Amino acid sequence: MDLHDAREARNLLQGVSEVTPLTHSRWLEALTGRDVHLKCENLQRAGSFKIRGAYTRIARLSDEERSRGVVAASAGNHAQGVALAAKQLGAAATIFMPHGAALPKVQATRGYGAEVRFHGSGVTEALVAAQEFADETGATLIHPFDHPDIVAGQATVGLEIVEQLPEVATILVPLGGGGLTAGIGLLKSERPDLVIVGVQAEAAAAYPDSLAEGMPVSADLGSTMADGIAVARPGDVPFDLIREHLDEVITVSEESMSQALIGLLERAKLLVEPAGAVGVAALLEHPDRFDGPIVPVLSGGNIDALLLLEVIRHGLASGGRFLMFRVRISDRPGELMRLLTALAEMDVNILNVHHDRGSEALGVREVEVALQVATRGTEHRADVWKRLVELGYAPR
Repeated sequence: MDLHDAREARNLLQGVSEVTPLTHSRWLEALTGRDVHLKCENLQRAGSFKIRGAYTRIARLSDEERSRGVVAASAGNHAQGVALAAKQLGAAATIFMPHGAALPKVQATRGYGAEVRFHGSGVTEALVAAQEFADETGATLIHPFDHPDIVAGQATVGLEIVEQLPEVATILVPLGGGGLTAGIGLLKSERPDLVIVGVQAEAAAAYPDSLAEGMPVSADLGSTMADGIAVARPGDVPFDLIREHLDEVITVSEESMSQALIGLLERAKLLVEPAGAVGVAALLEHPDRFDGPIVPVLSGGNIDALLLLEVIRHGLASGGRFLMFRVRISDRPGELMRLLTALAEMDVNILNVHHDRGSEALGVREVEVALQVATRGTEHRADVWKRLVELGYAPR
């Protein structure tokens, strides 16, 4: 594969996918001392880059193949991309989603006209059901990353980046199965000076071991908020391209991802899912590591509102702006007021207070108070903790 395939895919995608904006980030420029631009695939149709590969794959099926329909397995972005592409191309789409898939993603997939079926507790089990459906019905399985047409479609993201910012030096790409990263890696054939870095979540990184082995191998995945790139085994097609073209694969922590998501919300005014924010998380962890201009690809913005609340709280806590603690005080009039007054004098915003008088561990006329408070950062939080200890409390 080469950029000729990507350019052919771009011709197919004219009028279908958006040429997403590349926006300058003053916040990240101040952090890194380098020119940083954000490639906003979170603003793409259906909320992610996935429409590019899905449409390219389905458009290249024969009329007879499209008449038998298409099938896919996904918990989110790929489901919506396939559903939208199939609708535009007049193909019936059946999407297998795991039980417990986020309701907004299920509704969006159905809204694009696909039939949704639930199977298993994860995407791996749903993919088995999708393959069985394809074998039984003759429908074409649209794999999320392991097909040349998928890679060619995703490669159009890279074409847009180098046209929008010809002097780009480093591209940071979310790396799951590898379709997007392999596609952008095709740029190296014409821009060998360009540094392309794949970014994975620490808890769900299959590529480092696979690259070390020289072939795709399955990895044991831990829990991560970046479910969109939590793929246990790299695809055969993208792996070979990534091994050839990619400069580096790095991993980022859950804390960095949540802080990146909050930073994108507050500073860039962009809603991005955790998997889409890993490139920015890499800059937070390594502000001096990459040459500029730097382009982190924000691969998607489809995040469930409940997960968003959890991620925001996680990010605020890791950034020193949210604190939960318990203290024991005397169960006498005025004691709680004394504690709250002390916190107010420290310029702490109290979010929640809970009394517990029922614990067997408490002494006579003793009450435990659990508090959730907002602080102004890590230094302020440390000062608050120190002052509580000085006042005779034993916060934990």
